[in-house]
Amino acid sequence: MNPEAPESDFPEIRSLDLFSDMESEHFKMLMRGAYVQNFPPQIELISEGDPSDFLHILLTGSVDLVSQWNGRTTSMARVRPISTFILAATIKDAPYLMSAHTLEKSRIVLLPSQDVRTIFDSDSKFARSIVNELAQCYRSVVKNTKDLKLRTSRERLANYLLRQQKGAGGAAQFELSTEKRRLASFLGMTPENLSRAFKGLQTHGVTVTGQNVIITDQKRLVAFANPSPLIDDRSI
Repeated sequence: MNPEAPESDFPEIRSLDLFSDMESEHFKMLMRGAYVQNFPPQIELISEGDPSDFLHILLTGSVDLVSQWNGRTTSMARVRPISTFILAATIKDAPYLMSAHTLEKSRIVLLPSQDVRTIFDSDSKFARSIVNELAQCYRSVVKNTKDLKLRTSRERLANYLLRQQKGAGGAAQFELSTEKRRLASFLGMTPENLSRAFKGLQTHGVTVTGQNVIITDQKRLVAFANPSPLIDDRSI
């Protein structure tokens, strides 16, 4: 038997925008059907094409969302705490469009999709939060598509590094949070193209050794990357 979600996890779940405005009684009903599980690294949580039986909430660890076709595999996104995945499939009662597996030891809450849909139909504030969450996901997809279609591989990498730098507090030196093989897949490149892109950025103020990145000329890198809030600002 999988253990029910302990009440100690409730405040973290309740603090998510998705659940913060819903009726207290509905939240309690949702949590009564939830359970929590600890997963080791490299465990497949869901498989592309399977029915969406659960909405997942990542409390600790990290999860890679991937997709496959014709013998090829690509990384679609990396999920970090505290967040849900994959909401659209749950609401539509449709098959998962991506697979998910843990990148490290992860603690995950599973909410039965049927319970989520039932409360969606009866709690207008919860329904509004779901619409907002799905709208943000849609906008993220549009931004990722623009990034892939409008930029060269070096421009994509340059803007990715600027976003990573911002997440590291603006420091000139920081560590890549994703291994290079997975980063290449996420940016739509082969590992060999990623290596060439890193080398190409040396003339634009970037030095990379292993996972360590040093921005040696901030102005030059920004001038080359030409970041746009309509692509790179994930908060709007």
